[in-house]
Amino acid sequence: MSPRHTPRGKPILTTERLTLRPLTWDDLPELEALDADPVVMEFLDRPRTADEVRERTLARLDPTHDAMGLGYWCGLERSRFVGWWLLTPEGPGLAEIGWRLHPWAWGRGLATEGAREIIRHGFETVGLERIVAETMVVNARSRSVMDKLGMRHTRVEVRPWEDPLPGAEQGEWLAEITRADWIASG
Repeated sequence: MSPRHTPRGKPILTTERLTLRPLTWDDLPELEALDADPVVMEFLDRPRTADEVRERTLARLDPTHDAMGLGYWCGLERSRFVGWWLLTPEGPGLAEIGWRLHPWAWGRGLATEGAREIIRHGFETVGLERIVAETMVVNARSRSVMDKLGMRHTRVEVRPWEDPLPGAEQGEWLAEITRADWIASG
């Protein structure tokens, strides 16, 4: 589906079930609720306070990302906040994709549906050459989404953590999809 551009330059993307629009300060209450949920944060961090979410939201509203057609999108299913998706710059022709959804939205294909549209936008509109993603090895749900997106597992990195989450010792699962692989997948 074709994107519509907002005044800031980042497009509103649509899928069969989702509207992905640029994240704004108006989304703060939804972001606070999402990041305060221990189930959502199981493989990410501890639940966050409202102040921590506000600090992170400020960084997520980086206007230089918007100018490139990158950044964070708020996902809505029939006007109900589902979660967010990101496509952030990592280097020339390279961006990282990610997603965070409410547990009620899990297992319905929404993470994959939104991420497919973000990937399409990244390759077709932004002109990226490669999109990468990472999750904890123990996060089977996110690894499954990466597989459904056609992302290829590249390696596992075990990183030192000051206060590691359970499963951190197994490392981070890194995956990627190139523009050529995406085109070939049809």
